Amino acid sequence: MVLLPGDEAAWAAATEDQRQATYQKHREFAKLLEERGLRVTGGSELAHSGEAKTLRTGSDGKQSVTDGPYSEAVEQLTGFYLIEAASIDEVVDACRVLGEGEGLIEVRACKGM
Repeated sequence: MVLLPGDEAAWAAATEDQRQATYQKHREFAKLLEERGLRVTGGSELAHSGEAKTLRTGSDGKQSVTDGPYSEAVEQLTGFYLIEAASIDEVVDACRVLGEGEGLIEVRACKGM
């Protein structure tokens, strides 16, 4: 899984040209994955964290739902890709093209898949 944390305020302040340049890097990434025989099986840009709902279950088993993200942080998860690959290293190498447009990328293997 490729996780894309980012600064939502910076994205909101970006010009249309800056956004299009970032989207272009994602198109290049998708093309590179295809060329290497790697397959995207899911993914999406995520809505702003302010639109999130957080479900918490207390030690007493009671649940509450609150508006907003789980954590108060500048960087929030802004998107993700689920990629089928033989190794995490293949995905990390392909993510270098995204690194030219994204400030931070986290890659994790999914257990049991």
